[in-house]
Amino acid sequence: MSKINQIAWDDTVLPFQLDRSSIRGRVARLDGVLDHILSRHDYPAAVSALVAELALLAALIGPTVKLRWKLSLQVRGNGAVRTIATDYYAPESDGAPARIRAWASFDQDRLDDRPPFEQIGEGYFAILIDQGAGSTPYQGITPLAGGSLSTCAQTYFAQSEQLPTRFQLASGRSQLTGQPEHWRAGGVMLQTLPAQPMSPAEGGSGEGGLIEAADILQGAESEDWNRANLLLDTVETLELIGPTVGPTDLLLRLFHEETPRVFDPQRVEFGCSCTSDRVRGTLSIYSAKDIAHMTTEAGIVTADCQFCGAHYEFDPRSLGFEATLDANGQPLEGDGGAQDRAAE
Repeated sequence: MSKINQIAWDDTVLPFQLDRSSIRGRVARLDGVLDHILSRHDYPAAVSALVAELALLAALIGPTVKLRWKLSLQVRGNGAVRTIATDYYAPESDGAPARIRAWASFDQDRLDDRPPFEQIGEGYFAILIDQGAGSTPYQGITPLAGGSLSTCAQTYFAQSEQLPTRFQLASGRSQLTGQPEHWRAGGVMLQTLPAQPMSPAEGGSGEGGLIEAADILQGAESEDWNRANLLLDTVETLELIGPTVGPTDLLLRLFHEETPRVFDPQRVEFGCSCTSDRVRGTLSIYSAKDIAHMTTEAGIVTADCQFCGAHYEFDPRSLGFEATLDANGQPLEGDGGAQDRAAE
């Protein structure tokens, strides 16, 4: 266990367990990470709030997965906010920080005064786990419902994993004395310890309606879960966001009767995986004609990373599906592009 007085809590995720009950959890604080994400984009307040919520969910969920590479959370809707995406990259070695990045797309003209979640409209919430080369990515999807992204995540765990899960999150702009205003976020995740998943024959498929904690837990487990949730209901926004209340102080305030036990915290930082080679690989799927349309008057193809804003420039003759272009970046006559080659 870490020595509490040696821990700097900003941009950390603190695991804990309630020894009185079969419940584990995480306390997350995002400070510099979140401000780094949002300061790179001029998002309206509603969009910033959604990005902060999804990034915080990734920070809380990521360490619960035996992850070798990347956990992705994605939200797609038909409203003013079309896409929200965040990636959590597992630490590359013991003691190394995890990395988080996030991004959103939206239609400025369709934004209104409704709560942020309602700006997404109808769509889905997806969790994707990619363990890297040689593995098949896993994807779980749940509809957008319940009034918040955290509720969607709770529904996913109840339906797909049969694990009652609760998130209590908060974010906002903070200004401490003598410091510039910046974004902060904090949250608590509660989750029952994993048990043997139910088979479809036992009702574990998630069909026929949403699964709730009461459908999974019985007897003493149900009582423990309800008690922990009632205690979490008393948390205040400033306690979640910090920095004046440390995570260990928060846990003692909320769950002192549940005998909380804390473990080593996980540091997190902003990090993006984009590289020139990866962007080039993405552009390799396009035909020569497509590349020609992307070529600027200066004779180059440009691409910007939506997550970190990195700018890339390429010679169009080096891109595309083995395309052949002339000196002006135009496809040579008879070059049908990727689709024609696929047909062959």
